[in-house]
Amino acid sequence: QVQLVESGGGLVQPGGSLRLSCVVSGNIFNISAMGWYRQAPGKQRDLVALINRGGSANYADSVKGRFTISRTNAKNTVYLQMNSLKPEDTAVYYCTAVVPGPNYWGQGTQVTVSS
Repeated sequence: QVQLVESGGGLVQPGGSLRLSCVVSGNIFNISAMGWYRQAPGKQRDLVALINRGGSANYADSVKGRFTISRTNAKNTVYLQMNSLKPEDTAVYYCTAVVPGPNYWGQGTQVTVSS
């Protein structure tokens, strides 16, 4: 079992920044990658960024150059630094752990970009 707890969401003006955190606990040894997805109202849940065990990261085209995913050396916390936020970034952001079998998911944290 893996537990994921996100934090750091909130309301921010366009052009602003937020940093999301995801603390991972439990059986972390089977985790091959960690990442962030987001889901806006009425839309599907889409990948935002993923970082694998080796530290390589992938990003959705819509966030490249604005968002950065990182993790602690102990691999128990994953961050998503979000800069130059746009209204279209508004969504619930979910942390995920990739393991053999279905991914584990956090409860989600709301990010709202609005003036």
